[in-house]
Amino acid sequence: MHDMVSYREAGVDIDAGNAFVEAIKSDVASTFDANVIGGIGSFAGAYALPAGYREPVILSATDGVGTKLKLAIESGRLDTVGIDLVAMCVNDLICNFGTPMFFLDYYATGKLLPGSAEAVVGGIAEGCRRAECALVGGETAEMPGMYAEKDFDLAGFAVGIAERSELDRTSRVKPGQILVALPSSGIHSNGYSLVRKLFFEKLGMGLEDPFEGRPLVETLLEPTRIYVKMFKTHRDKIVALAHITGGGIVENLPRVLPEGITALVKREAIRTSPIFDFMMRYVDDEEMMRTFNMGIGMVWIVEEADLDAILSATDAYVIGHTAAGEKKVTLV
Repeated sequence: MHDMVSYREAGVDIDAGNAFVEAIKSDVASTFDANVIGGIGSFAGAYALPAGYREPVILSATDGVGTKLKLAIESGRLDTVGIDLVAMCVNDLICNFGTPMFFLDYYATGKLLPGSAEAVVGGIAEGCRRAECALVGGETAEMPGMYAEKDFDLAGFAVGIAERSELDRTSRVKPGQILVALPSSGIHSNGYSLVRKLFFEKLGMGLEDPFEGRPLVETLLEPTRIYVKMFKTHRDKIVALAHITGGGIVENLPRVLPEGITALVKREAIRTSPIFDFMMRYVDDEEMMRTFNMGIGMVWIVEEADLDAILSATDAYVIGHTAAGEKKVTLV
């Protein structure tokens, strides 16, 4: 008679998974809006198409959080990386004038630790509330042997809706329009392999070392700002917008420029966050500009006539303007 082998012995605990699903139900439900369709069985999340679009187009975006997760795992502070996950997806959607509708997450780990998983999903739900989108589903995969016990990875998927005639922003960009910067909340979710190498390998700093009056890890884990509500409020005054992620302003802003238009950005106008000022002592300026947002999470291109209205209602500020020239960012 062979010894029977159980899934639990293989390292997967079905009961823990079920308990986790029960624990997150109310947090997930808090993100639902009137378009979420319940009661259809549980193999897919259903969402009614919002009315009022002449030619609705469905937009999608997917992303992860990168090695920022390593810091979250090492420090045991897991409640904010979910916000980052949502932010990286929904901030992309709005660049094509998409209004986020719903979000799905994929959480893969070596061992499902319900407390940890609840903290992560709590962050995802908070991100969805900030982005005004519904968390309609997700997948939790327990994969012993793929991941070390405490390690996990996150991926997110956001779906939005847009008016077809509003999708193409690039063709609206002309010379003489104003570039306004929307401040970032910090490093957001790009460049963390360099961050970790600098702070922990080169400088030998610790997670709890003081930086600007609080533990360094708090500044490094500051969640990515979500610009959805701001976009919704001011969308009629935005010509085009660029989400400043990996590659910085120099690589992301040209994505919304047509051929024959250059973006003249005043280098000294950029209000760099203290964390970037500190890093610039050790990292070449050009490398910084090509890796990090430098304190700018999003750039809006606006008409001069709309500038005062935007500046008075937001924390945006002017960093330059568009002009005839090569399709690129020119730092002046």
